[in-house]
Amino acid sequence: MARVQSAARRGAGREAAGVRNLRLKLLALAGLCLLPGLGAAQMAWSGQSWLPLALYPAVSLVSLLLYWQDKHQARTQAWRTPEKVLHASELCGGWPGALLAQQLFRHKTRKLSYQLTFWGIVGLHQVFWIDYLVLGGRWLGFMGVSG
Repeated sequence: MARVQSAARRGAGREAAGVRNLRLKLLALAGLCLLPGLGAAQMAWSGQSWLPLALYPAVSLVSLLLYWQDKHQARTQAWRTPEKVLHASELCGGWPGALLAQQLFRHKTRKLSYQLTFWGIVGLHQVFWIDYLVLGGRWLGFMGVSG
């Protein structure tokens, strides 16, 4: 009985404590958003497309809301949001909002297979923007990106 109460207190403490290492995590988020932000801004200012500059914040908000809804559904034992839907929103540019939501709601942070896919998506976005900004799109060969 004491173990159950102790575990319940630890769980309640985690909820009340908020995000651990907040400054470090915000710095990491800002660092991860640097390449996509610079690339999307350059793409917009060069007249190629405003779409990435608009999509990252919009889809990030959608991802954050999807995570919030899934966490709420997990707590109430309701029908859950499929992981493929969460990953699709991340792939479409919502990974910054998903990363923020994972920390805010303490959701989907322990499942290794989920985290591997999530970080693969983040890495894919980083590789795309490195190619665009540094190599002019030559490595990935996207149309209209290379100069």
